[in-house]
Amino acid sequence: MAAPRTDRTLDPALAALVADLPACELHVHLEGTLEPELLLELAARNGVELSTTTVEEVRVTHVFDSLASFLAVYYPAMEVLRTRRDFSDLATAYLTRAAAQNVRRAEVFFDPQAHTSRGVPFEVVVEGLLDAVERAPHELGVDAELVMCFLRDHPVASAEETLTASLPYADRIIGVGLDSDERNHPPADFAAVFARAREAGYQLTMHCDIDQEGTLEHLRQVIEDVQVDRIDHGSNVVDAPELLAVAVERGLGFTACPLSNGFVTEQMKAPEIVALLRAGAKVCVNGDDPAYFGGYLKENLAALAAAADLSAADVVQLARNGFEASWASPERIAEHLAEVDAVAAAHGVAAPRP
Repeated sequence: MAAPRTDRTLDPALAALVADLPACELHVHLEGTLEPELLLELAARNGVELSTTTVEEVRVTHVFDSLASFLAVYYPAMEVLRTRRDFSDLATAYLTRAAAQNVRRAEVFFDPQAHTSRGVPFEVVVEGLLDAVERAPHELGVDAELVMCFLRDHPVASAEETLTASLPYADRIIGVGLDSDERNHPPADFAAVFARAREAGYQLTMHCDIDQEGTLEHLRQVIEDVQVDRIDHGSNVVDAPELLAVAVERGLGFTACPLSNGFVTEQMKAPEIVALLRAGAKVCVNGDDPAYFGGYLKENLAALAAAADLSAADVVQLARNGFEASWASPERIAEHLAEVDAVAAAHGVAAPRP
């Protein structure tokens, strides 16, 4: 399927609100922010021969109709990431873009197994990313944290080894997640790894990708068995009212990614995202793999607002939800929410009632 399109445009006042609101990014894969320009630069730096030689040629490969077809392009591109400097440059480029979109906090995913499996030491990956992440608050005004994801289509033993490798960095990695191809790799397979991660002090999240085989059972597993702190994607939960009620009661965040949804479904899951919002779930809008799907957080928010005909109050609530679903301290969350409300008020939007 080609990139999603909407025939609706935002009212200028709503577009200005979307642009100005402080935002919290909870679902972005740093490897998925590898823009064609940086891909080609790193390939030249490291002597990696690519099948594409121009930005235009790279972009032509960004046409997907399933998670599997995306991953078939996504993982080979990572071959250009070799050194600590490469990983720092990748994260710096993303965080600079995020700051330009008024992102105030970013809890960013990385996939160490995608690199260690090709011979890049774990320490090179993490220390390169931390070089950028730990500079971001002072240089860019972005509170940034790392979330380490396990690849669900790799053996569980590999996840265990990766968790062990991460422990010296446990005070510098805020949480763990689960991503990659969900087919035949249910959350339950990784329950013991996540229990161990919890004991090590990590926050927990897992991908429940949209419209997967067994998706409602996978959602049940993450909510009831693994008991995650947040769910990535997960919008199919609207088809299971009992699970949704538990998620709302528990205050679980749902990190929706409309533009990447739009590559595999006609409506970007906009009706489901709105249903989560109306149900009182802490659903928020995020960038996912923006270099591949055509937009960062604010492009996703604008696309959803246009497709679902959201009100200004809806857009403000989505922004608030991002901070409320974050793993920042209560004091820092309160500061971010106060800024959201102040910007909203400047645009004539009243803060929601407590």
